[in-house]
Amino acid sequence: MRSFWSDPFLWIHLSGAAALPIFLGLCLLGLAVGSPLLPVWLEMFLVAVAGIVPVLWMQWFRPFYIFSILVVAVKPQNLTNAQHRILTRFKTKLNQGLALFVALLLAVILWQLYRFAPLAASVAPFPPSWRWAGLLLAASAFLASNLFLQVSASVIAVLLTPESEFAATKPHILEKIRQDFTIAGWQVDRLLPAFAVETTAAVAPPAESIEPASGIGNSSAGSIVSPKTADTNGVTSLPEQSSEKK
Repeated sequence: MRSFWSDPFLWIHLSGAAALPIFLGLCLLGLAVGSPLLPVWLEMFLVAVAGIVPVLWMQWFRPFYIFSILVVAVKPQNLTNAQHRILTRFKTKLNQGLALFVALLLAVILWQLYRFAPLAASVAPFPPSWRWAGLLLAASAFLASNLFLQVSASVIAVLLTPESEFAATKPHILEKIRQDFTIAGWQVDRLLPAFAVETTAAVAPPAESIEPASGIGNSSAGSIVSPKTADTNGVTSLPEQSSEKK
């Protein structure tokens, strides 16, 4: 297993691809509302532009900052050296080409959804007269489909990076992270909980450091008690000697 595979953010965003069928289904339901109000090619073009262009532009110029979940993100200054290298891998030409391929793939899928949309007219969420609401739902769901698949595809490209190539990757410059990546939401110091081992090691002191302290405490305590015992014995023995002389 590659060393950077242990980063949980990679797997969290890779699993986002599981939401793709849900949003494509919502897109299909939106397209199934009513009859086209505009020419077919124009309606499909509007839905495609609304769903593809924003995400494609983001992944091409300012890739999604994966060290975040929903609307909460880890502050860039708190990232590890390996995480800075991961960010650099998202800015490669390979990821840009992959983003273009995913956009074209989803455009083909959208055309197929538009063709089969009349078959889902009986389960459409809005009445037929609400065609614009259906198109809005379709565009929003298609946008979410692009977002989840684009991010997951870019994560796959990073995960498939050879270990030697990843080790040779330069960490991304901290000062440029905010301008090179799309960071949305509230930024915090830590997002995922620390491992139990790390927490224990940070809180509990080593056992060796306790033993000398206890030994010093015992010796000092003995040195304090023993003089008192000697003094007490000395005081009690003096009267006994004086009585024998008498």
